[in-house]
Parts: sequence; C-alpha cells; structure tokens
Amino acid sequence: MITTHNLGFSRIGKHRELKFATESYWNKAITTERLEEQGRQIRQENWQYQAKLDYASVGDFSFYDHVLDTSFLLGNLPSRTKDLNGSELDNYFRLARGRASNDDCHCIHAGEMTKWFDTNYHYIVPELTADTVFTLNTQRLFAHIEESKAQGINPKPVIIGPLTYLYLAKVNDSADKLDFLEALLSVYAELLDQLSIMNIEWLQIDEPILVTELSPQWRQAFEKAYYRLQTRNIKLLLTTYFGQLQENLQLACNLPVAGIHIDAINAKEEVNKIIDWLPSHKVLSLGIIDGRNIWKTDLNQCIDWLEPIAKKLSHRLWLAPSCSLLHVPVDLSLEATLDTDIKNWLAFAVQKIEELDIIATALNEGRGVVKEALIVNLEAINSRKQSTRVHKPSIKNDIKNITPELGIRISSYEARALKQHQQSSLPLFPTTTIGSFPQTKAIRKIRSDFKNNTVDLNHYTSAIKKEIEYAIREQEEIGIDVLVHGEAERNDMVEYFGEQLEGYIFSKYGWVQSYGSRCVKPPILFGDIDRSKAMTVYWLLYAQSLTEKPVKGMLTGPVTLLNWSFVRDDQPLKETCLQLALAIRKEVLDLEQAGIEIIQIDEAALREGLPLRRSQWQEYLNWAVESFKICANGVKDETQIHTHMCYSKFNDIIKAIINMDADVITIETSRSDSKLLDVFEDINYPNEIGPGVYDIHSPNIPDQSAMIELIERASEKIPVERLWVNPDCGLKTRQWSEVSTALKNMVSAAKILRQKQHQKSNIKVAS
Repeated sequence: MITTHNLGFSRIGKHRELKFATESYWNKAITTERLEEQGRQIRQENWQYQAKLDYASVGDFSFYDHVLDTSFLLGNLPSRTKDLNGSELDNYFRLARGRASNDDCHCIHAGEMTKWFDTNYHYIVPELTADTVFTLNTQRLFAHIEESKAQGINPKPVIIGPLTYLYLAKVNDSADKLDFLEALLSVYAELLDQLSIMNIEWLQIDEPILVTELSPQWRQAFEKAYYRLQTRNIKLLLTTYFGQLQENLQLACNLPVAGIHIDAINAKEEVNKIIDWLPSHKVLSLGIIDGRNIWKTDLNQCIDWLEPIAKKLSHRLWLAPSCSLLHVPVDLSLEATLDTDIKNWLAFAVQKIEELDIIATALNEGRGVVKEALIVNLEAINSRKQSTRVHKPSIKNDIKNITPELGIRISSYEARALKQHQQSSLPLFPTTTIGSFPQTKAIRKIRSDFKNNTVDLNHYTSAIKKEIEYAIREQEEIGIDVLVHGEAERNDMVEYFGEQLEGYIFSKYGWVQSYGSRCVKPPILFGDIDRSKAMTVYWLLYAQSLTEKPVKGMLTGPVTLLNWSFVRDDQPLKETCLQLALAIRKEVLDLEQAGIEIIQIDEAALREGLPLRRSQWQEYLNWAVESFKICANGVKDETQIHTHMCYSKFNDIIKAIINMDADVITIETSRSDSKLLDVFEDINYPNEIGPGVYDIHSPNIPDQSAMIELIERASEKIPVERLWVNPDCGLKTRQWSEVSTALKNMVSAAKILRQKQHQKSNIKVAS
C-alpha cells in the first residue's frame, strides 16, 4: 500500500484566528492562556483535515515563524534576549518584533527578517557568534506531539535540518558557519534520542538547501552530519522542496536516511533517476500536489504517470504535496461568492489533501473506486484549457510587438537628475515615505462597507478623501519633503491593482501568512492581462491638489504583481510579466500626463523570484529587468522614477538593479544593521538611493541618533547629494501614534544631517 503524508499545513486558521489572537495578546487584550488555547484549536483543526492520511505533520504550527521556533528548540538565542523579565513566549515575540506587547518596556533589536527561499514568506534569521551555545528545549514540540496522539493522529514531527539551519543563519563575527556544526549535531542527536523514547517512528527533517548550488565543503558537511545521526533509533525522511537536486541528487540518495522526499512538481524529470539510484531499503516520497499554487491537479494525468512507479516501488512509494501547504490558503469551500467557473479550477490546502487521498485510493484500490471524482476533475481541467476568459489573442499580439525602445529612457541618469533637481528644488537628504500610512479601523470599515454595498460611491469617495487629506496634513506638519497620499483606498499593494486589471480574480478567504500576524490574500492571475482604465490617477490628483509639495504616484511593479499572485501555470512567467508591464506602463504615462512628477514603482519581490540556482539567475533577471524598464521608461526626463525593495538580500544582484536605471531606489537597512550597504563599497551605484532608517515591522520608535548614524555610514559609500532619508517599508501595519513620532525623529535627523553637511562645506570653503 502507498503511504500518504503531509509536509506542513497553514498555521493561521481558516478565518485568520491566529492573527487576531496574537495581535490581541500584544495589545494585552487576551491572556497567555487564551492565546495558547487558540493555537491548540488551530492545530486540532489542521490535524482533522489530515485525518485520512497515514501521517500528519506535527511541529509545523508556529505563533510567528518556524525558523524562529527552531532557534528556540535549539536554545540558540542572542545575548540581548537574556536577563529579560517575562515568559519564554514574551522573549520569543521580543526577538520576532522587538517587544512582547505594546506597553512592554523591555524593547530589543528585533531579529533580521528575510524571505524563505523564493517564497513571499519571511523568516527570522538565526544568529551565530563565537559565544553561541546550543541547548535543547523540547517542551513545545513534545507537547504538540502528545496533543496529536490524544486526537488519534499518527504524528510525523517536522524539523528544519541542521545544515539548512546553519545555511540560513548569519554569523556576527569572523567565524565560519560550519564551525558550529559539531556542537549543533550533538543537540540534534539528543533530540532524536528523546523522540525515539516517545515512540516516534518517522521524523521529517527538512533540508531544502539541497536544491541549491552547494560548495564542496557543504556537501561534505551533509555526509558528516547524517552519518553522525544515522545510529539513532528513529527513521529520518530527508525532505527537499522548491526545486531540483541536480548535482546533489546522488549525495541525497546515498545519505544514511530511511527515505527521501523530492518536489515532483519542479523535479519531475529527476524521478526516474532517483528510482534507479535510491537503495532498495529506502522509501521515496514524491511531492505530486503543488504546495505553492492553487490550481487543481490533473488527477487522471498524475495517476497515469504514477501507476508504473507504484508497481515498481510498491510499499516504498510515499505521496505528499510538493512542500508545506503553508503557502496556500486553507479551504476553498469558504468561497461562496467566487466566480463558479474559476472556482472549479482551484484547490486550496484542504482540497489538496483530498486530491492526495483520491490519487492514493486510485493507486491502492483501483480507479473505479474514485471514478466520479476523476470525471469531475477532468471536466474542470478541460474547462480551464478551453476558456476564452483565459486566452485573448489581442493581448498576445501586444507582447509580440514589444521592441527594445520601450525600455530605454530618453537621457542618461546624469542628464535626467539635473532636470529633476531643477524642477523639484528638494533639499539635501530629502525625506519621504514608502507609500502607505496606517490602515485604521475606520479605513478598513469604509472599504468593507463599500464592497458590501452598504454605503454608496459618494459616501465612500468622501470618506477616502478625508483620510487622504489627513495623511497629507500630517506629513506637512511633520515636515516631510516628498509626500504620499497614504493609500487609504488600497487593501493590498497587489490586490488593489489586480482588482482593476482584466485577467485577475479574487478570493474572500484566500489568506496566507507573509510573516508573524501579517497575512496577505494573493490575487489569482488566471488569464491574459489588460488595463482598460486608469487605476490611481483620481486619488493622486486629489492628494496633489491639497499641497504645494510633490506627491508621489504609487504603483506596484510587474515583477511584484507576478511574484505576489497565484500565477497561471499554463504559459511562461516571462510572458505573463510582460503583459503586466504593458498594463503598468499605461498607468505610468497617465500619471505623468496628469502632472504627477514623481512616480514610485515598487518591485519589492524582484529578488524573491530568483531561481534557487545561481546558474539560472541571469535568464530570470533579463526578463524581470526588461519588464520593469518597459513599464517605467516611457516618461520624459523631468519625471523622476522611484522603485522600492524591502527585506531582500540584493547585494548579489546589484548589477541587475543598476540596469533597472530607476532614478531613486529605496531599500531596507535598519533591521539588518546596514549590512545591505556593504555592496556599495565595491560597486559605484550611479543613481540615488534611500537606505531605510526606520524598521516599520517593529513597534519600537527609532531615535534621531540611530537614524543619523545609519545615514552617515551610508554617506561613506554613497555621495550625500544622492542620499534620501526614508523608512524601510510602508507604514500600513503601524499605528499613527507610532508613525508620527518616528517620522518626526526622521525629519529631525535629516535636518541635523543637512546642518552637519553645511558646516563641512563651510570649513572646506574657509580652508
């Protein structure tokens, strides 16, 4: 019989219960006990969804981030968390977000946050120093295992493997990451011993770095690590996902583990080779259900492919989703109002588990047992392939007619900058924000009421204008130089645009976790893209009418619209991205025509779209940068184009970013302690740059001195006349009480920097 299992499940709850519970806990509206109870309810519901599987995942639930959980499991906490009052849960949240609750006086520097491989999920980066000591802390994991057993679940605990944990960590001194391996393996060995005492048969140990290009030292470290762990009385399922093993395939097959899981969505062509190479005593788990996207599996085609494999491997064949279902929404059945045709093409996490069960039943008991389900599935697959809502010849012709000239500015940056500075007369160290301001309850309510038809267009428009005016007046009072309208009309930077583009559709409950309590509802990009009307011009013109200062037009770029959507899988990503680029180009030109002189096109997700293998980067970067340039470069020299990239380690793609040729780029630097600025020691970035001085993902209020220090460090690498002062990212998740104080400090810091620079200039003139 074929074994079925799951690699992980969404932890937010089908109605985002975890989000509301954690935020209530941070606001001291609920107790620790109530938060823990909410987590328990979500876990039990998740296990119930997996009840038909042979093994359910345990240890995949987290109150904030599973990588941070691993740091606590291993006792690897930075020194700044020690000697703090409060519970372990409080210290957990302090490391995640800087403080445990809104009035908590024990504020610390939050852990650095970055993207989990090529997904839009963010993790808290583990920290290693010469003083790092690992100490096993199993209380929470073991409690979850006991919970699952009490519910009648056959648990398969899930942990991050030692090599991936080290690989994702950062070293705060001169040590090498692999120097920590021996000490780390001792803790992993202890963990395995304790799990075997609990009668755990299988442990899923995630090593996704095996789908990346590893140095010889890291490949040798895998052999050392797993030969060290092989003597434990527990079966290890070495789990990889997000890509192909390629040169690491034989290494993975030969490691002394009881089984291996591969992502058969992305590495299907490697399956036959693995079957040939994998020793006969090991199981092979195939990830046959796409854990990253929301389209139905072609069940008939999948069974056709699996039948000969099942005959060959028999009981050694395990089936699962390709990766954790953390990356897809929970339950499609909640979507009562979603377009019926398109809903019929979709599968969320619960439905993916059902698909897995249908496939396994067909292979174990014969197709006749699930005949009706297979017929219904085939009808849905064919409906999507043949839909005229998906395929539009006119849009495909527009892509064929793209020429290189569409992506080229009229003049060089130097010539453009001269005209732009003459036009705007901005001071040295100009201040701005990234775009969004706090999404208050009033804003969310008026948008919801309008969407539900409980208020009319006039009432909605008046309310949004009032919020825009408030944002403009606040910025003027604070003294910011380049204003934004605050985005009160926008629910999400991708969803807002998708709602106005043909080829998109939207769920009501399709939430996924981005980080912590931050959930996003990715649009569903199902067909060819077109823009038939202006999307932002009305609101921007109103904002500009309220002030003499320049107001930035705020747009989401084509690469981010692509990477932060559930994107169609029936054509190359490049073609879809170019369709988006042409649509955004129309909006850019309309904003310019309306008199907006500064336009920001956010490409926050540029880097996360990178293939996990460096050898494949250039192909992606070529069409990603081309798409940005097509949407941005139809404007005249005087129009200043900004872009923004947040929480992405882009040092290794700096040449591609330079090639984007945006007049100004804003980036994250405060949470990563300015590490992203290191690249500018070796690269002469030719355009203007705003290194973020305010970590917006923490409720902590930065002071002037920290901001000044950061910009002064930046000025050692970038000429002061090309530096901007701004937060790391948008401010929609913060409260006005935090934002106003932080931005006042930011403006004061910029003024002090100008004074210092003026004094330096006077000294030079005098000498």
